[in-house]
Amino acid sequence: MYLQFYRSGWLAENAIDQRIRDIPVEAKRGIIYDRNGREMAVSMSTESVYAIPAEIRNADETAAKVAAILSLDADKLATKLKKRQAFTWIKRKIDDDAAREIKKLNLPGIGLTQEGRRYYPHDNLASHVLGFTGIDSQGLDGVEMTFDNYLRGRPGSIVVEYDARGREIPYASHKYSPPTDGNNVYLTIDLVIQQIVERELDKVMQETQAKAATIIVMQPQTGEILALANRPDYNPNKFSEYPSKLWRNVAVSNAYEPGSTFKILTTTAVLGDQVVKLDERFFDPGGIEVQGRTIHCWKHGGHGSQSFREVVENSCNTGFVTVGLRLGKDPFYKYLDNFGLGKLTGIDLPGEAKGIMIDQNKATPINIATMSMGQSIAVTPIQLVSAVSAVANDGLRTRPQIVKEVRNKNDEVIRGFQPDVQNQVVDPAIAQQVKGVLESVVANGTGRNAYIDGYRIAGKTGTAQKVGAGGYVPGKYVASFSGFAPADNPQVAMLVVIDEPVGLYYGGQIAAPVFGAVMKDILQYLKVAPNGTNNTKESAPVEHALVPNIINMLVPDAIKELQKVNLNARIEETGERIADQIPKPGSRVPQGSNVLLYTLTPRYLAGEITVPDCRGSSLREASEVLAEVGLTIKPIGEGTNAIKQDPLPGSKVLPGTTITIFFE
Repeated sequence: MYLQFYRSGWLAENAIDQRIRDIPVEAKRGIIYDRNGREMAVSMSTESVYAIPAEIRNADETAAKVAAILSLDADKLATKLKKRQAFTWIKRKIDDDAAREIKKLNLPGIGLTQEGRRYYPHDNLASHVLGFTGIDSQGLDGVEMTFDNYLRGRPGSIVVEYDARGREIPYASHKYSPPTDGNNVYLTIDLVIQQIVERELDKVMQETQAKAATIIVMQPQTGEILALANRPDYNPNKFSEYPSKLWRNVAVSNAYEPGSTFKILTTTAVLGDQVVKLDERFFDPGGIEVQGRTIHCWKHGGHGSQSFREVVENSCNTGFVTVGLRLGKDPFYKYLDNFGLGKLTGIDLPGEAKGIMIDQNKATPINIATMSMGQSIAVTPIQLVSAVSAVANDGLRTRPQIVKEVRNKNDEVIRGFQPDVQNQVVDPAIAQQVKGVLESVVANGTGRNAYIDGYRIAGKTGTAQKVGAGGYVPGKYVASFSGFAPADNPQVAMLVVIDEPVGLYYGGQIAAPVFGAVMKDILQYLKVAPNGTNNTKESAPVEHALVPNIINMLVPDAIKELQKVNLNARIEETGERIADQIPKPGSRVPQGSNVLLYTLTPRYLAGEITVPDCRGSSLREASEVLAEVGLTIKPIGEGTNAIKQDPLPGSKVLPGTTITIFFE
């Protein structure tokens, strides 16, 4: 009675456990492809060693032989093999040589089974997009993690029945349950564009010695991410050999003050609410007072009289503060919400941050003033490129997407992703106005280093001082450039962020050239036609002019030379002779374009720079004066006035040189 009724369930369960051996068979993880079907993550078959302790005749002897091949501790392995358990792993995913040696031993109770080992054929490429997997082939980061349910499949098993002496029972409960392999995931990433982006990231990291850098490339109409990369990065094939902080995808998880790239959004807002017109005039004396605090323009002495179009071209802080305050708190926050700031974009990557915004109810006029020029607000790179893409897409904001579709082993689509329109940020006509202004920024303003011969480029530079525990940190900046091309029919939107560069740090100096280099190769790869060949039938063909070489000419002669080919001159500084020009001689540009003329020593090019006299200046004033001529500052002391400097005023130095300023 006791055995058959009270203990029958327990006895039956243990009897099955004693004679049934269930050996797991891992499913093959699905392949991750780029948008064109090129492999980015695959699974390779490898052997894993397991033990069935009940079948082992001499645990110590077996442990010694196995441990010698697998480089394990023999005593610990022997203890493990003596435990009363039906099945145990000895070592997972070993190399082929070790597997052959284990097979040669032919030890009772020791077996091999095939498992999948993840392999990334391009090593570090797109590591922050792909992520990596653990020992059980489970996704631990990136797309491997967010699409783990699709990729991992279902494991199978081999069930074999043994007698009391551990011998296999013929004609017994032998059963093989095959695994179900995982599905394949196709990313929106284009492998070639990703390679272009990462090539330029490596180059800029080497040239600027920056702490970090990020580039995101997005298709504005669909929200598809064509490339996303950060530096520093890691190799997912050896992820455990890298510090865990390098696994972090800063493109979606790090918030930063965007600086002047944010002015794209402010421009859209003030034009959208019609609080300013492009031809309205402003006067910039170099600063503006808000609630008892003076906000300085980046240009020492200010920009003087200018239209709002020129305010954007010059990235004039006082002009943006003026229009931001005119717009008002509630409308300003309405646009922040419409642009998706302060909330998740919904991209299918782990660890996304919301950014940081001042509570609307607590915002003061000084907060609106500083936010208008990209301070006092923190965004993630993915938020900003999505917002800029909304401008490029005639005001329609789409959710950024990293996966294009999921297919099963029969190549049937089991989940597809369509463009996910979030909202209409602004009227299409206003978006067209903004696109025209941003094109002027590249043609005539601070974004000129992003210019690409033959293409209409729109964008905005940004330079933001980094925030520390006690406020802004002297000498630490984030340089950036955000924009899209072609300006009249955007196919690609992009953001470049360079964190803490050494030497030159203005976005127009170091981020804009990176944007131009990447965008040029992308447009050529995508076979986007240059200007003049993709006009509609109703549009007149664009006439182009060859930019003449006017370097070393006197200013009046240079202006006359440009007028001969229907180009306009825009003079910077007050020298008598032309020292540099943008675009460069021989470039082809639309007739009527401005050519920027420098009349002093070229500021950002190879050559010597005359060190200005910063004595008697404040820290901010000295920083701005040095930045104007392409030099950086190292402040010493905590006073308000500079008393001396090294090198001395009038010295000749190379661009990017650090000038030590002593304060008391």
